[in-house]
Amino acid sequence: MNTDLQAIGWVAAALVTAMVVALITTPVVRALAFRVGAVDVPKDSRRMHDHPIPRMGGLAIFFGFILSAIIYVEITPQFQGMMLGAVIIVVLGIFDDIYALGAKFKLLVQIAAALVAVHFGNVIQIISNPNVLSPNPYWDLGWLAVPATVLWIVAITNAVNLIDGLDGLACGVSTISSMTMLVISLAVADGPVAVIMAALAGGCIGFLPYNLNPAKIFMGDTGSTFLGFVLAVMSIQGLFKFYTIISFAVPFLMLGLPIFDTCFAFIRRIAHGQSPMHPDRSHVHHRLIDMGFNQKQAVAVLYIISAILGLCAVVLTTSGELKAMLLLLALCAAGAVSGRIFLSNNEKRRSEDKAESPDTADKGEER
Repeated sequence: MNTDLQAIGWVAAALVTAMVVALITTPVVRALAFRVGAVDVPKDSRRMHDHPIPRMGGLAIFFGFILSAIIYVEITPQFQGMMLGAVIIVVLGIFDDIYALGAKFKLLVQIAAALVAVHFGNVIQIISNPNVLSPNPYWDLGWLAVPATVLWIVAITNAVNLIDGLDGLACGVSTISSMTMLVISLAVADGPVAVIMAALAGGCIGFLPYNLNPAKIFMGDTGSTFLGFVLAVMSIQGLFKFYTIISFAVPFLMLGLPIFDTCFAFIRRIAHGQSPMHPDRSHVHHRLIDMGFNQKQAVAVLYIISAILGLCAVVLTTSGELKAMLLLLALCAAGAVSGRIFLSNNEKRRSEDKAESPDTADKGEER
């Protein structure tokens, strides 16, 4: 019991420290972004804002995370590899937020950062076989371990980056994912991973007040790729190492929203004869906006979806596959009904507004 309380105490301290540092440094980073020209100017239909907003805010999240992690986490080789790779990602993000670097160059640097993390021992070596009827319950990746790990890290790094399209979306989703892994780590008594996730969640929470709609600053690639990189590497340390079904399913549940959005985007672009890296306006958050949701409502919907997936990941870890599946189905059904009711009411309200508009115009002309 004392050990549990001590672990919770370290987790709370790491979260609060990172949150306070990020909260304090965000205005400083905002001023720096204006000074160095890291400003997002709306120039196409994909952007949801109508005036220039500074980016590079992820630097404040990084400051909160790195300070908290150094204070409260034991420095292991795996942690060193994660931090070195994260520094590479953050430096790349800073230059990209200022100069808008090319996609191929960024991909090469991300692969290099992933290889640094792998070199220090962050490797997916064995995963569970999702086919429960198979006589072999585990897959030993063998020589595929390194390329599979690099693919996972780079994919999640970019997946979080791709959902950064609405105020507070990527930051909030990353917070939910971090808290999910934090709870799972505490449940399986993995204190170091829990503390690192607390530091990451704290950095996001400290930054979020400046990033929620209407945003005063964006994370930019500095923040979104950093968050994706840390989540990817820590999922290797905290989830893939378990030789059970959760080692296969939980990371995909925890990061379900960015993974789905990225896969859907790539499939859609290839089907249209475009490059998978070609930007467009058909991400999940764009579709919600087109359905009639405003920014705050769309972000809230995606927060709820992420929370549902995270809760299912926790239940899968602590209570088994059947309860997790039943919970997921029940929550999805409730969400579908609630969404249908909201859309019906929203459509009805829009129809009433259209019906009232001619009368309003007539009255205006009379006056």
